[in-house]
Amino acid sequence: MSDIPKKRRPVHGVLLLDKPLGWSSNQALQKCKWLLRAEKAGHTGTLDPLATGVLPLCFGAATKFGQLQLDADKTYEAVLQLGVKTRTGDREGEVIETRPVPALDDAALAAVQARFTGPIRQVPPMHSALKKDGKALYEYARAGETVEREPRDVVIHALRIARIPGSADTLALTAHVSKGTYIRTLGEDIAEALGCGGHLIALRRIDTGGIPVADCVTVEQLEALPEDERLRRLRPVDALLGSHVRVTLDADNAGRFLSGLRRRGEWPDATQVAVYADQPASLLGTAHVTRGELIPGRLLSPIEIQQILQASP
Repeated sequence: MSDIPKKRRPVHGVLLLDKPLGWSSNQALQKCKWLLRAEKAGHTGTLDPLATGVLPLCFGAATKFGQLQLDADKTYEAVLQLGVKTRTGDREGEVIETRPVPALDDAALAAVQARFTGPIRQVPPMHSALKKDGKALYEYARAGETVEREPRDVVIHALRIARIPGSADTLALTAHVSKGTYIRTLGEDIAEALGCGGHLIALRRIDTGGIPVADCVTVEQLEALPEDERLRRLRPVDALLGSHVRVTLDADNAGRFLSGLRRRGEWPDATQVAVYADQPASLLGTAHVTRGELIPGRLLSPIEIQQILQASP
């Protein structure tokens, strides 16, 4: 990064980033924030430095909806090294145990694949950001401490375990999982079930909440663009609201809704609603509908709406 200071500006939208290997999610966020000269930004849940792939970054008003991606299903591709256990469950940790890798036939792989498909329970890894008594687990781990963790219920919606051609001790995993699933732990548990232990040597998130990695831009691609064209890579503020029911209000009701007042109408009950004004056409925020009542959730400010409209082509 250049040491020349850049003046920040209001930027609103979602950048679909293909996070590079070795970067923390915050490093990627800060780099893109600098490239866009954005005043406000946030990511939608962390990816380990070991992992690459889909990391939606929210700017300005879009930061109000980042939580939605934390709750979304995700799909990962991983490479599992069998026979070697590490302290962190990935290639960055020290080796703590080695075991011979048994001959694995198709039946053994199919049985383990079936065992780990559907609802399962996971014990969160010590090297994770999950907090206990106000302190992240990885902080205990770095101090050499192990603390008790409660198992968590997660769902593996789909799992594929395949051999990697030319290798007797590595497996390719593709997993479509619910929120809260630790892929490192899934890999370790699969390797234990195969009788030899193991750790992840590669991890890539290829989809989150229906956003595929093919739609993402790399840091290098973004950096290579002229500054004005970088802004064109942003998706609209409502890019993360695709699964929401859409409700459009007239000018009078839009103004009242934006001030936090509930509106009444012939709307069916819905837990996730994206609310728009009709004139000028603009996103107002999110809501839910209960018994014909539109109840505000996260709202944009009038200034944010004005800035978004001014920036529109």
